[in-house]
Amino acid sequence: MTARRRLRSLRTRLLVFIGVTLVAVCATMALTMVFVQRAYLLGNLDDRVDNAAERSLGGAGLHPELTDDLSFLLASGHPTGMLAARLGDDGDILTAEVVRQDARPRALTDAQRAALAGVRTDGSTHTTTVPGVGIYRVTVAESDGVRVLAGLPMDDVQHMISGMVVVEAAVAVAGLAVAGGICAVVVRRQLRPLDRVAATAAEVSRAPLDRGEVTGLTRVPARDTDPASEAGQVGAALNRMIDHVESSRTARRHTEERMRRFLADASHELRTPLASIAGYAELMNRGTDRIEPVLAWRRVSAESARMTGLVEDLLLLARLDEGRPPQSSEVDMAALVAEAVWDARVTGGDHDWQLELHLDDMPLVLGDGVRLHQVVANLLANARVHTPAGTRVVAVVEARDARCVVRIRDDGPGVPPALLPRVFDRFTRADTSRARATPDSGGSGLGLAIAAAITTAHRGRIGVESVPGRTEFTIELPVMEEASAVPAARRSAASV
Repeated sequence: MTARRRLRSLRTRLLVFIGVTLVAVCATMALTMVFVQRAYLLGNLDDRVDNAAERSLGGAGLHPELTDDLSFLLASGHPTGMLAARLGDDGDILTAEVVRQDARPRALTDAQRAALAGVRTDGSTHTTTVPGVGIYRVTVAESDGVRVLAGLPMDDVQHMISGMVVVEAAVAVAGLAVAGGICAVVVRRQLRPLDRVAATAAEVSRAPLDRGEVTGLTRVPARDTDPASEAGQVGAALNRMIDHVESSRTARRHTEERMRRFLADASHELRTPLASIAGYAELMNRGTDRIEPVLAWRRVSAESARMTGLVEDLLLLARLDEGRPPQSSEVDMAALVAEAVWDARVTGGDHDWQLELHLDDMPLVLGDGVRLHQVVANLLANARVHTPAGTRVVAVVEARDARCVVRIRDDGPGVPPALLPRVFDRFTRADTSRARATPDSGGSGLGLAIAAAITTAHRGRIGVESVPGRTEFTIELPVMEEASAVPAARRSAASV
């Protein structure tokens, strides 16, 4: 099992693959060199055999009638070990001798002559083994009825080839050892980034991701995140994954915190009217001398209505969170905002309400008119509740470039900078920073959250900018494609 695991290692598999490849390449090169050298040496030997056969044929042609005459072997220039034979018309060996060094040629035995008898007289060079003498390359030459067989030993060629094989094998083994060592070092060095990436991944896997705050996880070093290399790509991908894990865990933690805060705020908002209802009911149970029944029922009804409104707001937010599409109808935003401003003037007569229309196109929006009216009404109510008497509130409607923009602007004290990033969160209040019109005019902190959710459901955007003396909420909604154009002259500001 351990050996199999080792073979599964990328380093081991690379070394095995490279080693096998080097062995195959070296073996192929060595065999090729051996075959080429052998062919070259045999070709050279065959040329010498042909020359010896021609000389022997010339010597035998001097006395063609003497079929057993091999006296030409006594002439100088014949190499030691050369054998020659005279052949009859039927190819039989008539006489055969082998040249010896510093001695007369020696006649071949019958067994040796029998080994030469099988040589074909086709003019080609053949290899044959002569007992007691060795392996020979032989050929038969013929001219004017004279046939001569000549051959030279292959001992020198075989010794040279054997020595070449030994040398090439030794060089190949040494080269393979050196190349294998270099490859092992190179592979080990090149895989070190992967080892560091694996170590980082192992360290991250030991982090307590299931509990606590996940921050400061170990990252792959910058040197191991070069996208030009495969190891760098893996390291960069691991860093991105770690960043995603941290951001996801942080977002989840923030979501859980918001959920806990939401549940606590909702519980508090619901507990207050429930406590009032329970208190008045307890007083009524004890008798009517402590409190008038009409006043008690009036307070119970008021708290019940307050609790009902809060529950309806929460249900609306829940439906919007589920992504339910709003009802679709043609909505004239200019008329809708004008109605909302008229309503605001009725409930907030101590404020200065203004309406401005800047229209290049008809401000027709496809959506739920009731909900869009609720968005504008919430923003106007927010301006009324959180600004002192005499504050000027301006509602602006713009329609151009296929967008309808509604701006609610006031010159009140503004939103505190610490509250501005979460002004659209649920149960967010500005009680401590923006003056209320009356002590009891505060809401549940869901108005702006509902406005943001409805705007998003209509594929729009909502934002806020605030500094002391100027606060502006902006709503952007897409205009219907079939909205017709109006004269380019803009309408001037109109007081309401």
